[in-house]
Amino acid sequence: MALLISFAAGLLFGLGLLVAGMTNPAKISGFLDVTGKWDPSLAFVMAGAIAVGVVAFALARKWTTSALGLPMRLPHNRTPVDARLIGGSLLFGVGWGLAGFCPGPAIVAIGAGYAKAGVFVAAMLLGMGVFELLEHRRAKHHRRHDEVLQ
Repeated sequence: MALLISFAAGLLFGLGLLVAGMTNPAKISGFLDVTGKWDPSLAFVMAGAIAVGVVAFALARKWTTSALGLPMRLPHNRTPVDARLIGGSLLFGVGWGLAGFCPGPAIVAIGAGYAKAGVFVAAMLLGMGVFELLEHRRAKHHRRHDEVLQ
C-alpha cells in the first residue's frame, strides 16, 4: 500500500510539473529574464506551491505519524546561513538559469523526452558525487585534526 501511495504522489507531482511548465526550459528562461520579456506565470506556480507547503507543514506538526504510519520527521531550522549555504544556493541558481532545469522537473523532463534534461541530470549526479567525495575528505581531515588536538 505504501508503494502505491508513493507512486501516486510522485505521479501527481510529475503531472503538476508538466502542467505548470516547469519542465520546459524556455518557460524557465522566460521567468528568469526579468530585464527582457518576463513571464511571471511561474511565480504563481511557486506561490501556490508555497501555500500548499505552509498548510501541509502546519498540519504535519500536529501529527506524530504520517498517513502511511511512519514517524513524522520534520526539518528543524538549526543550520546557520553560512558561506557554504550561500555558495550552494548561487550554484543552484546559476545551473537553473543556464540549463532551464532544477532537479525534480529535470527528471520529469527526461520522461517527457527532453534530451537536454538527460545531460543536466548526468551533470547533476556527477556534481553530487564530487560533493560527496569532497565531504568525505573534509570529514577525514577534521577527524585527523581533532585527534592531533587530543
